[in-house]
Amino acid sequence: MKDALFAGVNAAVLTPMRDDLSVDLDRMAGHCHWLLANGCMGLAVLGTTGEANSIGIDERLALLDGLAERGVPTDRLMPGTGVPALTDTVRLTRQAASLGCRGALLLPPFYYKNPSDDGLFAFFSEVIQRVGGGIRFYLYNFPQQSAVPLSVALIGRLLHAYPDAVKGVKDSSGSYESGRAYIEAFAKHGFEVYAGDDTLLQPLLRLGAAGCITAAANVNAAVAHQVYAGFDSPAVEAANTALCASRAAVAGPLLIPSLKALMARHTGYAGWHTIRPPHLRLSDEQAATVYAAFDACGVTIPA
Repeated sequence: MKDALFAGVNAAVLTPMRDDLSVDLDRMAGHCHWLLANGCMGLAVLGTTGEANSIGIDERLALLDGLAERGVPTDRLMPGTGVPALTDTVRLTRQAASLGCRGALLLPPFYYKNPSDDGLFAFFSEVIQRVGGGIRFYLYNFPQQSAVPLSVALIGRLLHAYPDAVKGVKDSSGSYESGRAYIEAFAKHGFEVYAGDDTLLQPLLRLGAAGCITAAANVNAAVAHQVYAGFDSPAVEAANTALCASRAAVAGPLLIPSLKALMARHTGYAGWHTIRPPHLRLSDEQAATVYAAFDACGVTIPA
């Protein structure tokens, strides 16, 4: 799906922070520019990897403004704007639209567990109607974290009701079958499916996926772009093996501090380790394990 709005590799962008846990906008903007220069088509800021659910609404609004002011192209941003409160979701999404973002990534309202598809449809409908256009909506299926899976039936209802607004899904379920079900049901209608797991990028591209939105793209975007560009060629198998190994090196409950540790080592800036609780920075022993696993995967982080 080469004509997708965010076709290719998209990073779920890390949020660098200062010692007082405030967002370091200068460093984040620099990181965004670096990612765009090294394999990324787009930037999913304020997502899970960006610690968005540890960042307040006013901080999120200031972050979006700050990136725009620092020259990060807003048409390449897909900010996470879905929060449990409907009015805050609308406020964040309107702000993204006003800055020129083409897409917003929406988690479902995740505090109340086991909502019905009717309830989820009502929530997304209210958001879409209240935002009033100017931006496309990408749904965020991450049941391991949200505990609210997005069914094929729900997405079908939303597409039928809002065909010009609902544009795609980031599937972070880690399930090939889930990604395949979305593609088989909706790709023929121009619906964009993005893998949330690097190991599923190549298999889902072969079915018609638009690309990926992944945490590991903070450090492996260059090799992920090789896989995206040549996904159906035997020549890309070595790159895909390295891509999958780099994901494995950081995967698990320590994903975010592991990626921050890799960026700290790569840049020589120790502040990259700073992270908001309840996440904690890696111990020296944990960091050494991550470094060894990543170094063994054959991926080189660009200068």
